[in-house]
Amino acid sequence: MRKLILLVALATLSVPVLAANSQQEKMKTCSADAKAKGLKGEEYTKFKNECLKAKPDAGATASSEKTLTPQQEKMKKCSAEAKAKGLKGDEYKKFNSTCLKG
Repeated sequence: MRKLILLVALATLSVPVLAANSQQEKMKTCSADAKAKGLKGEEYTKFKNECLKAKPDAGATASSEKTLTPQQEKMKKCSAEAKAKGLKGDEYKKFNSTCLKG
């Protein structure tokens, strides 16, 4: 039971890290785009600011939200296997714990 609580806590803590990484990636992309256009000085700064303020299109948002970390993928896979086997309660928890370790 403690391991399950720990896994949930770790997964919850990783969400802000993912958001920060997303912003960092956006900053890198905007900077690269500005450099590729040969912008300098005020034009460079203005372009980067507008780029960072711009919201991604709906398709990009949907795909980025569905991207899971390797640990989340593993948790999803283990949970699906446990459900497919019809496990519930303690059996479900024990299976997930073992699956996540291996």
